[in-house]
Amino acid sequence: MRNILFLIFLCFLISCKPSINQETRIKEDVTFLASDKLEGRQTGTKGEKEAANYIVKRFKELGLTKKGTEGYLQPFTFRPKTNPHEQVKFDVNGDGTITGNNVIGFIDNKAENTVIIGAHFDHLGFGGEGSLYRDSIKAIHNGADDNASGVAILLNLASKLKGKNTSNNYLFMAFSGEEMGLLGSNYFVKNPTIDTKKVSYMINMDMVGRLKKDSALAVYGTGTSPIFKQTLKSHNDNFKLIQKESGVGPSDHTSFYLNNMPVLHFFTGQHEDYHKPGDDSEKLNYEGMYLISDYIFNIITDLDNNGKLAFRKTKNESEETPRFKVGLGVIPDYMFDGKGMRIDGISEDKPAQKAGLQKGDIVIQLGDSTVVDMMSYMRALSVFKAGDKSKVLVKRGEKEVESEINF
Repeated sequence: MRNILFLIFLCFLISCKPSINQETRIKEDVTFLASDKLEGRQTGTKGEKEAANYIVKRFKELGLTKKGTEGYLQPFTFRPKTNPHEQVKFDVNGDGTITGNNVIGFIDNKAENTVIIGAHFDHLGFGGEGSLYRDSIKAIHNGADDNASGVAILLNLASKLKGKNTSNNYLFMAFSGEEMGLLGSNYFVKNPTIDTKKVSYMINMDMVGRLKKDSALAVYGTGTSPIFKQTLKSHNDNFKLIQKESGVGPSDHTSFYLNNMPVLHFFTGQHEDYHKPGDDSEKLNYEGMYLISDYIFNIITDLDNNGKLAFRKTKNESEETPRFKVGLGVIPDYMFDGKGMRIDGISEDKPAQKAGLQKGDIVIQLGDSTVVDMMSYMRALSVFKAGDKSKVLVKRGEKEVESEINF
């Protein structure tokens, strides 16, 4: 009798346990993924595996179906390339190989087509080749914005889409290997776990955690389907949208675009902590992240009854990008849509810093060339080589300031 009473009491306690609101966990997810415990989530490390296990746990909580090759996981083994012009080789054996893991979950609405929602979860570990940190002491690169922010919004969207917008299925993918060259997404499109001919479109989120005061939100891939621009516009009540038509860019949506799928990539802009140890969870704009998640959900809702979206090829803007022999040593503000190239950060001991340029300066002339946008800035820079000297004219507040640059 006593045991029966105990069991009844235990069941009562369990039934009284408050249910977790899955739609309010963005900060919790970022805080774990960007914690020092995960040591920067570099592909193939213990920290990356712990991050993958956390995402698996969250997929289970959200009721997603396993869609990897080993449960929720899709492992991929590769040998890092030593020649930047060669292709990474997957499924190789022997010393020097690395194994990463994509994490894949599915909402099966028994629909004809599927929408893919993705974000990479790997980062730079203690730095290495991709780091912009110049201190000799190693430091963890936690990657809160890049890209715990994208994964957190992915999980938030999964919580919103359960039982809603059922005219499509939804595949949620947390990629690894992005920082090493879009490896996880590249591997998936070559080894898909669903019929990719039935993919309607793909949404990617990379660095969506630092919405600024001007509410600028960049969306890439807007030309990859004829319906995208109007859909983005009709649901925009909160953002200054900066639209780029090209489906090619430095994130995982590129892998899907190159396999003839419409893509949208969301991005809140560069900052001084990019690829540095300072990219920590307390610096993120969580209110802005919820606004972005709601915006993407509304876009998905609008597109729910449109069937498989038409795909359209776009001009590859990266093919027109000039090649450089020297650099100015600045982080451009890619979200700036005014005249010129606005500086969002200054690298230590580089030409811009030595010339006295400052964050917020807008470059309007470099050498003999007028700078009106990012492309004209890159063309102007491409003519210089090491040892050259030139003049640079910047707008600083209401003044124009000229400085000498030594490359």
